[in-house]
Amino acid sequence: MTINRRKFISGSATFAAGVPMFTALGTGLSWAGHPSTPGAAPGNEPQVKVSIDELMKPGPLGEMSEGSEDAPVTIVEYASMTCPHCARFHNTVYPKLKEKYIDTGKVRLIMREFPLDRLALAAAMLARCADKKQFFSLTTVLYKQQPVWARSKDPATELFKIVKLAGFTEEKFNTCLQDKKIAQGVVDVKNTGIKFQVQSTPTFFINGIKLNGALGFEDFEKLVLQHLNS
Repeated sequence: MTINRRKFISGSATFAAGVPMFTALGTGLSWAGHPSTPGAAPGNEPQVKVSIDELMKPGPLGEMSEGSEDAPVTIVEYASMTCPHCARFHNTVYPKLKEKYIDTGKVRLIMREFPLDRLALAAAMLARCADKKQFFSLTTVLYKQQPVWARSKDPATELFKIVKLAGFTEEKFNTCLQDKKIAQGVVDVKNTGIKFQVQSTPTFFINGIKLNGALGFEDFEKLVLQHLNS
């Protein structure tokens, strides 16, 4: 079995209500149903607090999280795999946040999908198909390599090169990208985010308080410390 480079996903499939339609279009997919939303730069939006109980309800595919469930600070991140601001967070802020706060039991990070386009959905699906223990390491590589696969004329091949390192065969790769349950689950996560007024990526909720934009580590740390010291 080989990767279908022309169609990325063989044939065309219209998923259940609320899930976008994939159709063959050159060397990729066309996305219908959800308009793209620009990635967010840091902003000065007023603080919005949502219900913690509602925010913490896991999606149909389960939560992908790092850190202690008893951590005093919980950060929920809504991100798109093709968003450059999300890549900046994961490449520069996340490693320091993990070392200083996540691995020490002070912060729990929950990562949720908010795909802005067809490639973001495909990459999110592949991350979900990997072993759960590899989820965060795989997303880290995907963000580091984002300029390569997200801008490629042959994204299927570039994505396969990455997930192959996580043990994917060509068959697993193709099967994953045709899995309607995973596609539906990822889009359900996005739709839930929309209910929480997520309109761009990355969007964070720190103990239920909404924060837009890719802040630097120092700014992020200041917000985390406010919650740790409250």
